[in-house]
Amino acid sequence: MAKLTKRDNIIQAVKFTLFSISAGVIQAASFALLHELTDLPYWPAYLTALVLSVLWNFTLNRSFTFKSAANVPVAMAKVFGFYCVFTPLSTWWGDYLTETAGWPDYLVLAGTMIINFITEFLFCRFVVYRNTINTNKWANRQK
Repeated sequence: MAKLTKRDNIIQAVKFTLFSISAGVIQAASFALLHELTDLPYWPAYLTALVLSVLWNFTLNRSFTFKSAANVPVAMAKVFGFYCVFTPLSTWWGDYLTETAGWPDYLVLAGTMIINFITEFLFCRFVVYRNTINTNKWANRQK
């Protein structure tokens, strides 16, 4: 595994942030459509929107942020493991905060997305792609 410079780490964080913003737009838009145009409660609208954003974010970050040639099913299984913990917790606290505590749905969604952004970056950087950063064709072209 190549050692990343401070500059490499900053670029990686910026790319992850930009791709996460695009995934956030997908999540927020799909949540809004489901929430406003259907009678779905918070949790099914949230879960659907989350799945769409995770697939988008995984695809872009694997290829362009971490530039990983890691086995896709293995990397996706690790991300799936992360979401096996994050999804039930965030669905539970989101449902509790919106249905029981009366918090605004979009405030809960925004807070949950921020927590997701931070924890997913750390998990991807230090668990999923730890030993395969800069190993794909994009990274090899830059060398």
